[in-house]
Amino acid sequence: MRRVVMAINGLAAALAALACLVPAAAQLDGNSDEAKVAPYRLPDPLIAAGGRIVRNPQGWRKRRTELIALFEANIYGVAPRPLRARYIVEEQEEAALGGLAVRRQVTILLAGRRDGPQMRVLLYLPASARGPVSVFLGPNFHGNQAIHPDPAIHITPGWVTPAPGIRKGSATLHSRGIDASEWPVEAILKAGYGVATYFTGDLYPDGDNKVAESIHPRFGTSPSDPQHWGAIATWAWGLSRVYDYLATDPAVDPRRVIVFGHSRYGKAALWAGARDERFAMVIANNSGEGGAALYRRNFGETIRVMNNYWFAPRFKTYAERENELPVDAHMLIALAAPRPVYIASATQDWWADPKGEFLAAKGADPVYRLLGAGGLDAQTMPPPDRSIRSRIGYHIRTGPHALTASDWDHFIAFADRWLKPR
Repeated sequence: MRRVVMAINGLAAALAALACLVPAAAQLDGNSDEAKVAPYRLPDPLIAAGGRIVRNPQGWRKRRTELIALFEANIYGVAPRPLRARYIVEEQEEAALGGLAVRRQVTILLAGRRDGPQMRVLLYLPASARGPVSVFLGPNFHGNQAIHPDPAIHITPGWVTPAPGIRKGSATLHSRGIDASEWPVEAILKAGYGVATYFTGDLYPDGDNKVAESIHPRFGTSPSDPQHWGAIATWAWGLSRVYDYLATDPAVDPRRVIVFGHSRYGKAALWAGARDERFAMVIANNSGEGGAALYRRNFGETIRVMNNYWFAPRFKTYAERENELPVDAHMLIALAAPRPVYIASATQDWWADPKGEFLAAKGADPVYRLLGAGGLDAQTMPPPDRSIRSRIGYHIRTGPHALTASDWDHFIAFADRWLKPR
């Protein structure tokens, strides 16, 4: 079935990936030579402010609070408290996808009113489920209609980045299923999991100079504030708002919601999982710097070339002085502890720095061990396409920057190990 889904969308998905997932050629000026990686020293996640050594779970709780504040101040910015939302089930189908799924399409009224900010959620649940199920929750690039050719999915009304089926910033009927190769919905459902997604453009359109079209003006936050929340923090905040809804759905097990993301949305997934401990598992695919890759390695994507609007204004001041950052990616991964976390790389994705992603996962290991959760059971990177499924999981897939059916096989197997009821 996965091959069929991929074949249906082959060329369109490839073009969409080139248009929206791979950095512009003009930006591909990062270091691709391992010999040029200068020596660096990672800050110890278990040494707190003032030199205090963290020795137990209680000490980690305090250290965790410090780290969240440091990431907010220096990288992602501070997101506002959520408003009192209201949930409108716009459509429900008990026999979607040929009877395989229950489909719900929900509008979250973030301020409780139709004339306020809102986001649209697409949810598929396995029709055969006999009780509440675990759900994979992630953002999408081109609107909910892009993740599957299902003709009943509502087409996003918001501005969309260029891709097949997108005309002058607007999604058309021809955009249905253009990203389906990244979302093997049927395979996920058959494995016993639900799938939930929202379009990031509902909250912050993924482009330069879009802050006025984002939800930021509704919250009165100012881009001139050094700790202004960037787009990544906004998208992560949105993942938590979808969780708020899922927790009200009796068909969803709120103790087993998995937050995941690919590329820039892998960055958002890691930050969402760090900030919101209600997520039972965190998965980041090809997330690079700003996500799972170490800043201090200065390999591939760097602070200097990343989009300004993704981050708090202060973040860009660390360009070419990464060693002065008080945190690094291993600490971001550690903030998921003791929950299972999975980092995925690709052999041809030098821009996302696979080695830096693995080393960051390894750097989070001491925190997991302190909490008695196990850690990353590997000293070196595994061979391509072989998965490490310890509490900190990892694989490097053969191929380019992408989200594939093979990646999903690893994600599902990891979730089966740690979340599936026994």
